[in-house]
Amino acid sequence: MSPQGRDAGNILGHFDRISVKSVGGGARQAHRPGSEMVDQIATRIMQHRLPAMLSVLALVALCGYGAQFLRTTVDYRVYFGPDNPQLQAFNALQEQYSKDDNILVAIAPAGGDVFAPRMLDLVEQFTAAAWHTPHSQRVDSLTNFPYSHAQQDDLIVEYLFENALEMSAEQIARRKHAAYLEPVLLHALLSGDGAVTGVNITINMPQKNQAREVFEAVGHVRALVADYSARYPDVAFYLVGQTMLNNAFPEITQKDSRSLYPAMFLLILVLLGLFLRNAWAVFGTLLVVVLASLAGAGVIGYTGIRLAPIAVGAPMMIMTLAVADCVHLLVSYFQALPRLGSRAAAMQESLSYNLQPIFLTTITTAVGFLSLNFSDSPPFHVMGNMVAVGVLVAFLLTILLLAPLMTFLPVGPRSGNSLNAAVMTRFGQWVVRHRRVLFIANLAVAALLVAMIPLNEFDDSPTAQFDERTEFRSHVEFVNQRLTGVSYLNYSLYSGAENGVADPAYLETLEQFASWLRSQPRVRHVSSFTDVMKRLNRNMHGDDLAWYRLPGNRELAAQYLLLYEMSLPFGLDLTNQVSFDRAYTKVSVNLDKSSAREIIAMDRLAQEWLRDNAPASMWTEGASANLMFAHISRRNTVSMLGGLLAALVIISAILLLALRSVRLGVVSLVPNLLPLGMAFGAWALLSGQVGLGISVTMGMTIGIVVDDTVHFLTKYLRARREKGLNSEQAVVYAFETVGMALVGTTLVLSLGFSVLMGSLFRVNADLGAMSAMTILLAFLVDFLFLPPLLMMMEESNVQKTDPVAAA
Repeated sequence: MSPQGRDAGNILGHFDRISVKSVGGGARQAHRPGSEMVDQIATRIMQHRLPAMLSVLALVALCGYGAQFLRTTVDYRVYFGPDNPQLQAFNALQEQYSKDDNILVAIAPAGGDVFAPRMLDLVEQFTAAAWHTPHSQRVDSLTNFPYSHAQQDDLIVEYLFENALEMSAEQIARRKHAAYLEPVLLHALLSGDGAVTGVNITINMPQKNQAREVFEAVGHVRALVADYSARYPDVAFYLVGQTMLNNAFPEITQKDSRSLYPAMFLLILVLLGLFLRNAWAVFGTLLVVVLASLAGAGVIGYTGIRLAPIAVGAPMMIMTLAVADCVHLLVSYFQALPRLGSRAAAMQESLSYNLQPIFLTTITTAVGFLSLNFSDSPPFHVMGNMVAVGVLVAFLLTILLLAPLMTFLPVGPRSGNSLNAAVMTRFGQWVVRHRRVLFIANLAVAALLVAMIPLNEFDDSPTAQFDERTEFRSHVEFVNQRLTGVSYLNYSLYSGAENGVADPAYLETLEQFASWLRSQPRVRHVSSFTDVMKRLNRNMHGDDLAWYRLPGNRELAAQYLLLYEMSLPFGLDLTNQVSFDRAYTKVSVNLDKSSAREIIAMDRLAQEWLRDNAPASMWTEGASANLMFAHISRRNTVSMLGGLLAALVIISAILLLALRSVRLGVVSLVPNLLPLGMAFGAWALLSGQVGLGISVTMGMTIGIVVDDTVHFLTKYLRARREKGLNSEQAVVYAFETVGMALVGTTLVLSLGFSVLMGSLFRVNADLGAMSAMTILLAFLVDFLFLPPLLMMMEESNVQKTDPVAAA
């Protein structure tokens, strides 16, 4: 039986009281509160179509005007809230020492020998030119390293290589030997095989306009590299560092915007064309999704908040979610059109039929995205709020713009409705026949996937946020393999008093800590103030290697330090290692490419060593961007559990009120929660790495997966309460009336989120993949598990009164 014939004259809200047969054979009157209001709203919209359209367009114009104020951020620290302990430790470190924002230029000659006179001359010239980088504070390289040595009773500090083209082979060989003996250089600015060297430019931004300041610094260095690449075609240059990381974020945002938005728009166009098969319907839907995205972005623009790269996915999410509302409205419209003949009457019926479920799914979706405000990472607050505003505006556009607009357009009856209904009828009947097998099989698969969840591992790092296809990521990989570790930890160790860094006991503990760090398997390089003091002690004893040890006298150590600092060239002081009050020194540790778990483990081992071997005054925690990112996924997941719980409570209350049945409200939670657990289990098998993007998908998708459940249950309850059908017949009816629409919206949603997988930013790519998988699993659960659950729930009821009708 077609849904058109069975549904004629029984539209939602047309009757206040409807006779319903219970499963037990009795009859009772079911009252549907609020149905008259739904009917009245649908009627008023059709009666005042032009005012409705103009009012919602005015709202969109007001919201969308703010889009012109949108700006992106270039600071990776935006991903961490002000209360984040790792961020606080990192900021404190930045205040104690000179800034460590930097651009590291790795130089790799094709000949594989950076000590060739021509290459040393290149490095020397490049170093001098790098000083002109906007906002540069210092430049460190192999050639301008402050090489200290004794000359009779004097301490001489000079550049390690100067005027290399005029140096003899013997002089170069002697300085090369000194370079390999220097811990500050080896595996930091000089590779172990001498094939790669680095020029490190320390940047100190005025912070007046960080975006412009970063672009100025990066632009200058890139221009410099382009110049030297043209002059030295046999030399490769690689750019990494914190400033390059900051610059990579807006560059990735721009690239993603240029590629993903057209891809998303084309995908929606194709899917709508295939599913709706009506050009005017496709046009109306595209109008809704574009305007909804503009409104969501515009509201955020008014706030003045700068957007992080993850925000690039928000407009696409709005577009995808807005399509679902339109599809449900238009499918019902095309079903009613051949029967009623009038476009206005068909749309009024469609509005009456869909207004309540579309409103419910809009609210639950908005609640899910608003739960992102519980995230420990502020950019997700922005993304969640933007999408929430967008889906709310999309609802208004659907009922106040699309619905009236379709009645003015020359839209005729669409072919294929009967065939679609017949396919869904047969599928519903198949589900009814095999409900027990489907119930058991779904439970088994769900249990297996949920059991996989513990296999997931939290992992995040700044560089891993970028796809391997990006230039920044490829440069990072090269530097990590050939020059120095790109993961790092910093420890600021207190000497106990001002000017206490010369205390022999403090220096001895500091040296032991540095030696222990160098013995760890993943450590590539350690920079410690004790390296300077040992070199000075050797210098002051005629450069005798036997004296390459710490001075045993505090006054002597203080004199060495003072003499050395007075001899240093401009810009190469010790403020990057020693605090201004001489009370703290910084130990920097470069690690081989490490996962979040390995970075956190290394930091914990270092803290344990300090607690076991150092005085309490030296106990400290590590601080670095890598450590911040290593902790953020776990912290974000924990914080999002609160958001998930809040969203679940609100959504549950909405479902209980909408379904007017406590039992069904509780049962409905099963197909809503099960896909989340299954998706995380499946992720453990596919990837196992839970990064920043994955950590928010639970709260974000809970509102989306509810949509199919709401639409299916509202049709199921209509059949039970209004048509007097038993549970098996009601399941088939639900498939007939809403099954094809759910297939279409699932395709749009899953493929729409899948577009994000093409993002060059890993957070967006992971978020898109996980969301698409969750939506697909939710669809399967709603089609293959929810109907058997409903039927078996009815079968288990031995009371004569139907609990659904009695609700």
